[in-house]
This record gives sequence, C-alpha cells and structure tokens, in this order.
Amino acid sequence: QVQLVESGGDLVQPGGSLRLSCAASGNIFSTEAMAWYRQAPGKQRELVARITSGGTTNYADSVKGRFTISRDNAKNTVSLQMNSLKREDTAVYYCNADIRIRGFLGLYNYWGQGTQVTVSS
Repeated sequence: QVQLVESGGDLVQPGGSLRLSCAASGNIFSTEAMAWYRQAPGKQRELVARITSGGTTNYADSVKGRFTISRDNAKNTVSLQMNSLKREDTAVYYCNADIRIRGFLGLYNYWGQGTQVTVSS
C-alpha cells in the first residue's frame, strides 16, 4: 500500500508565499514523475507543475516564474514553493505520483488527499 500525504496549505495574503510538501510512503521501489495539481471551486482539476525523476520540470503558464517544484528522490518527497500568490491561486492542491511498487511490475498512479490554499486579504 502506498500513501501520499500533503502538508503546508494555509490562508495567505496576496503577494505572499507558501511551501507545500508531499511525502510518499509504503512499499515503494521507486517514484517516477511527481506532480502538483489544483482544483478551484466549480473548475476542473488542472496540472500546476510536474517533475520527472531526472529533474525535468514543466509548469502551467499561469504559475511560471512564481512557483518552483522540487523533489528529493531518496526521501520520496516533492515540494512546491509558491511565491507572489494571487487570489486566483486559491484551490485545493493535490500531490500526484507515478510509483513502482516492490514485487509488482508496472507503474501505478497515486493521489494525495489534497491541501487547501486560500489567497485572500
């Protein structure tokens, strides 16, 4: 069994910063691509940022230059540093990861439970 647990969501003023973290635990052989998605009320879930096991990153246009995704392969963690936050960044942020399980072939995709980020004055 594998779990992804996010932390770091909070209420922050416009222009402020937050750092989200996600830790994968369980019977993990390796983690491949890891990503952050978000879902605002009444909207579809969207990709915010993604990072491969080799460190290649890609970002949604709306967060480029403001958000930075990073990971620690040894600890199976991924983080999202969010700067210059805007009201429109308000959403539930979800961690997502492609994981290889010990003793099983193939790649399995997992989601965290989500953490709320609210940008408001």
